Amino acid sequence: MVVSVVISFFMGTTGAVSDAIISGGKASIDLLITMLSMMCLWNGIMKIAEFGGITSILSRIFAPVLNKLFPNYKHDIETSSAICSNVTANLLGLGNAATPLGIEAMKRMQKANPQKDTANNSMIMFVVLNTASIQLVPTTIAILRDKAGAVSPMDIVPCVWISSLFALLVGITITRLLEKGG
Repeated sequence: MVVSVVISFFMGTTGAVSDAIISGGKASIDLLITMLSMMCLWNGIMKIAEFGGITSILSRIFAPVLNKLFPNYKHDIETSSAICSNVTANLLGLGNAATPLGIEAMKRMQKANPQKDTANNSMIMFVVLNTASIQLVPTTIAILRDKAGAVSPMDIVPCVWISSLFALLVGITITRLLEKGG
């Protein structure tokens, strides 16, 4: 930034740099407010789903798959529910709103982890699952595309499904191949 300001001083374009800084700051605040309101809305909906028992129902539906992916926690209902809440938020494409749910799930996994300074296989799988999650409805991307002026912000859905499914399958396969014993 300092180099840009110095160069703009010598080139006589300090007004343009000042305008860019102000408009960039305004655009950042607008985007922050949009993303924050979306996060608050979806975090509230996820809390309602949790209190209404929807996440426990989804935990039972996803249990066969989640038990295979997270065998260390198949009998720990609270941890399984936290993992399921995060997976559900990711399926809905809530990205940033899924983060607090993911942190909660990881905290619960860490409590049961016998080696506190080392991630176990399930924790590693959880990170991979979050990084390459399938998004049925890419809400965050659609909001960003809409904010950027896209005519049809949801027209990317098929590409998102294909790429996220492929990334998830590759991530799970590589994680399973590289898992450490135990």
